[in-house]
Amino acid sequence: MRLGVLDVGSNTVHFLVVDAHPGAAPLPAYSHKAELRLAELLDGHGEIGVEGIQRLIDHIASSLRVAEDKGVVDLLPFATSAVREAANGEAVLRRVREETGVELNVLSGQDEARLTFLAVRRWFGWSSGRLLDLDIGGGSLEIACGIDEQPDTAVSLPLGAGRLTAGWLPGEVVDPDAVRELRRHIRAEIADVVGEVSRLGAPDHAVATSKTFKQLARMTGAAPAEAGPRVPRKLSRSGLAAWLPRLAAMTPAERAKIPGVSEGRARQLLAGALVADAAMDLFGLEELDICPWALREGIILRRLDSMGQHGGTPLPAPSA
Repeated sequence: MRLGVLDVGSNTVHFLVVDAHPGAAPLPAYSHKAELRLAELLDGHGEIGVEGIQRLIDHIASSLRVAEDKGVVDLLPFATSAVREAANGEAVLRRVREETGVELNVLSGQDEARLTFLAVRRWFGWSSGRLLDLDIGGGSLEIACGIDEQPDTAVSLPLGAGRLTAGWLPGEVVDPDAVRELRRHIRAEIADVVGEVSRLGAPDHAVATSKTFKQLARMTGAAPAEAGPRVPRKLSRSGLAAWLPRLAAMTPAERAKIPGVSEGRARQLLAGALVADAAMDLFGLEELDICPWALREGIILRRLDSMGQHGGTPLPAPSA
């Protein structure tokens, strides 16, 4: 069947059309996305502003038109931390529902961690043993660890690259003192949950997911996206540490010139690198394997697992 996954993330609103059926890997057929960076659009009251809401509604409406054109029969719409934590999140959901007919399913941070972990487990398989997965989004950091398809522990921390950039590193040129303060903040937040995760035992396989980790891996020498999803990619802590002072000295425009770094995410790259470095250090990880599957694939896999048990979300009629 042809599924449409509508992912309202903290950085990107991404509508992905996939061909999928139980027992097979979902195959991407079409991608329609916009970098709205909702995590950076929160105003002083913690609300998504009028312009941000309208841009979100417009992109969802255009996604519905794409869904009709591409023959999508089942829609899987969800939102993550930017909408979940916005002070006017309920009002945003209501506007989206009234103007597009789409009922966004707001995932908790733990749900994000669990569904991403499911995707990672399916990609790497049972031979990986105890898996540890790290995922840096725009609004939050998810950490999950376990030996089954459901993690034994799943944690979400407010350490997303977009959130931290907006709150701590807003300028074109970053203040070294602000970087040091942010580094301390990140490490204190992660250190608070290390014991909860580490009590399960050392992981047999440490993995990273998300666009931030993919760009950091590419920056440190991993194969480009054009090489395909099955090419092994790794991120080493030593390679990342060597780049940190360079990133701190660069403007966003200069970071955007690094191979593999998109212009829309260049501003967030330093904050994301600080989170990645802290997590690898505090969990004692010298290297991470990069998994091409993450939350969207976890949503799809969960839907496929449930087929035959209940129906999916009917596709709303696209607006004119």
